[in-house]
Amino acid sequence: MEIKVFVTILLSTIFINNYVLARILGLCPFLGVSRKLGSAVGMGLAVIFVMTLTSFITYPIYKYVLVPYRVTYLTTIVFILVIAALVQLVEMVIEKTSPALYQALGIFLPLITTNCAVLGVAVLNLSSGFAEPNVSMGLLKSVTQGFGGGAGFTLALVIMAGIRERLELADIPENLKGVPITFITAGLLALAFYGFSGMKI
Repeated sequence: MEIKVFVTILLSTIFINNYVLARILGLCPFLGVSRKLGSAVGMGLAVIFVMTLTSFITYPIYKYVLVPYRVTYLTTIVFILVIAALVQLVEMVIEKTSPALYQALGIFLPLITTNCAVLGVAVLNLSSGFAEPNVSMGLLKSVTQGFGGGAGFTLALVIMAGIRERLELADIPENLKGVPITFITAGLLALAFYGFSGMKI
């Protein structure tokens, strides 16, 4: 029974409530890094790591620090500080282990700190009712949603990168090349993902 709950959270976060294509969060790195498949995969893996770890760290902070001391109004600030620290960690690891990927990601790697999808997963973990009495179950649900959010972000990024690489070779009218065709593609991709929720277009 509990495994079914986690599978439901995971699949709904990846497909139905995709942070980029359904909730419209994290569009800056989605559009900026999706030019090449290699950098899209690297960015996606970094976001998966940061979202999962953010969910793992922010849930206990909220439950054991912010709520008991009645300072929940500091939630956003505390979560942003946690995210910034995690992104610094990821940035240092990527710079040491894969300098080529570090150069390819460029400015978009530090921008994970301001990626509203990462902050969104931490806040949505609380509004999804995961701050329940059973702390371990709430934590596992939060981490599952964080991992699913990162996986959904990566899926959207990889699909978009694959499409954009193909579009470079396609015969597109001159006035649609570049940004216009990117926005059209992103819109069509979002409409396709809305189909997973059963929404009729």
